[in-house]
Amino acid sequence: MLCIDNRCTDVYWNLAAEEYLLKQKRDNYFMLWQSEPCVVMGKHQNVQAEVDEGFTGRQGIALARRFSGGGAVYHDGGNINLSFIETVDRPDFEYYLQQTIDFLEKTGVTAYSDKRMGIYVDGRKVSGSAQCIYRNRVMYHCTLLYSTDLDALNASLSGGQEVESLLPGSATVRAVPSVRSEVANIRDYLAVPLSVRRFIRLLFHYFLEDDRNSISRFTQEDLKVIERLRREKYASEDWIYNKNDNLKLN
Repeated sequence: MLCIDNRCTDVYWNLAAEEYLLKQKRDNYFMLWQSEPCVVMGKHQNVQAEVDEGFTGRQGIALARRFSGGGAVYHDGGNINLSFIETVDRPDFEYYLQQTIDFLEKTGVTAYSDKRMGIYVDGRKVSGSAQCIYRNRVMYHCTLLYSTDLDALNASLSGGQEVESLLPGSATVRAVPSVRSEVANIRDYLAVPLSVRRFIRLLFHYFLEDDRNSISRFTQEDLKVIERLRREKYASEDWIYNKNDNLKLN
């Protein structure tokens, strides 16, 4: 597996990088990344139902939509994102989930999962995940709340309107709602305090311990393609607000 320590904090670029690695590469990847404050919705969610746009607008919190399904999540500098993208014969998303739990156990944090593949510590959620399949490629990605501003998280994710989406040429359908959970930061459960950067280094090197894994970096050609996908899709209001049915299906 090729391991990428992605230092870019532009959420639109990072989401474009995920789709690029999923659709246009054949190798297996693990990518670690963070974003500036933003809300990232699942592919089939409605902005008004999930987000308090008044709050996010005043705070300069960006809105984004990912390629996979699932619920809305909040990112900031205290949140860490893990992306596993591989070519497989049979998807086993619980394998990636367990790897993340095993890492937390190694740091002294006792964690467990639920049927929605969230990760919990002491009854509070510290990680949400989403998955998707593209041909024989799979992507599992998850968040890790390490030292996130939980007040901003809760304020941002408080849309709650009952919204129906009308797709062109189809019947009215209801957008996929998020399932709310009480959340916590992993930092609060560590016996020895660590900075978020130190925690990220431990996490990245945990996966490098496997002799089959190695560090990888994006090439100049990769960067050009990802930037175009960022500009034309992920940073566009048509994609973010689900205005264009062709974009939804790509």
